Amino acid sequence: MKILFISSEVTPFAKTGGLADVTGSLPKELKRMGYDVRIILPFYKMIHNGPWEIAPEGYSSQVHLAGAVETGVLHRTSVEGIPVWLLENENFFGRDFLYGTPDDDYPDNLQRFAFFCRWTADFLEKGDFLPDIIHCHDWQTALVPLFLSDKYREQNSVIFTIHNLAFQGIFPKVSFTNLGFDFSETALELLEFYGNINLMKGAILSAELVNTVSESYCREIQTEEFGCGLEGVLQSRRHDLSGIVNGIDYTEWNPAADPDLFLPFSAAEPTGKAANKKGLQQLLGLEESANTPLLGIVSRLSAQKGFNLIAKILPRITAEKLQLVILGSGEEEFIQLLTKMKGAGTKSFSFNFGFDSGLAHKIYAGCDILLMPSQFEPCGLSQLIAMRYGTVPVVRKTGGLADTVKDPRDAPAATGFSFETYSSVSLWASIMRALRTRKDMKSWKKIVRQGMKTDFSWGVSALRYEELYRLGLKKKGIINASGKRAARRTDPGNQEGHS
Repeated sequence: MKILFISSEVTPFAKTGGLADVTGSLPKELKRMGYDVRIILPFYKMIHNGPWEIAPEGYSSQVHLAGAVETGVLHRTSVEGIPVWLLENENFFGRDFLYGTPDDDYPDNLQRFAFFCRWTADFLEKGDFLPDIIHCHDWQTALVPLFLSDKYREQNSVIFTIHNLAFQGIFPKVSFTNLGFDFSETALELLEFYGNINLMKGAILSAELVNTVSESYCREIQTEEFGCGLEGVLQSRRHDLSGIVNGIDYTEWNPAADPDLFLPFSAAEPTGKAANKKGLQQLLGLEESANTPLLGIVSRLSAQKGFNLIAKILPRITAEKLQLVILGSGEEEFIQLLTKMKGAGTKSFSFNFGFDSGLAHKIYAGCDILLMPSQFEPCGLSQLIAMRYGTVPVVRKTGGLADTVKDPRDAPAATGFSFETYSSVSLWASIMRALRTRKDMKSWKKIVRQGMKTDFSWGVSALRYEELYRLGLKKKGIINASGKRAARRTDPGNQEGHS
């Protein structure tokens, strides 16, 4: 099976969130399973400055866009043996950020990613790499299946993954029509959204199969509360819609061999956990105390991540004999609140603005409890990492958090604590419940150990994606019910330089 990942961000090249983690980790697992996997993404400025060996592919082509001609030049690099194509266009991708400045989105994001999709589709049709599976991720790649010709689409199956339904790629219809693409009325109807165009809607309706990043989120987005206006569209595809929980890369997230930790530890040898708590307290200027519960947050600072609830309980955290460390960046109101609190010199509180990978590893390893009170959460990775590092998550029971964190009230093999009602009262009650459990060290260690032993590796999730890919190929008749190839295919073109 030949699989092409199309994404606007991929770890380790360019990242703003969990999308990059998925598109960086899942291909590696599929390659280990024996598949021919390749990746294409924009050649951002940050990649130019990275430690990669990048070579020109010797292929370029042009796209007519809004009366202008934009040229894309292809480059190649690799990650752990996986070929990675980089599409260069200085006008669109030679910028300091991926999607916008800290103040606002780039006003030409529609043009930027329409170019990416159109250029990639043309490249596929002219090239000599014919993927069985074209795996598109989020709205930035949503136009690819609409740009591909019907004849080309007969030879493969398009899988579209929704990582966060809140970001759909909605733009004024006139802005899209002004780009000058020769879309049929049928294609335009797939994109139409209350007088605007919605790129994600087009992909949901045109891909063979659609999935999202947890089973609970898959159910939630078909409701009015979480559907963001697309619940009806998603319900119409419910038989082709599924949820697969993300994994984490256990080569990166392994407390037994993590170079960023003060001392390694594991479920079998957990004694090093205490040394990491002590080291984190020293590093951040908190009082060194093994008995004082240390709470942690590694997150984007936003209302979606529950920071309006966090803001309400901050006085209670500082009033109790608790410590709290936060690492992240995001919305200005929360940055100002946490910066002001840090400036007040509270000895039990540490706010660290931005993102520091080494510090993130230390927080996961050194804290007793991780807080994730998300308003909604498609999957979430922090809770998976926390459990791997022996830190007990306290989460809102939504999306992937509901699927991965098992509360003692719901499951004998508990791995954390959860609450349903989105309120600061419910969050605080869950924290208190966790702290009461922690006083019974035998019960607490059982929860810690169960979390550390639960398998959230990509090996498990990749098997689900393998099933999804095979289902997509059966849906197109490319393989039959027994998994045999139904017909011999001939790779199109003979374009040298990008095989």
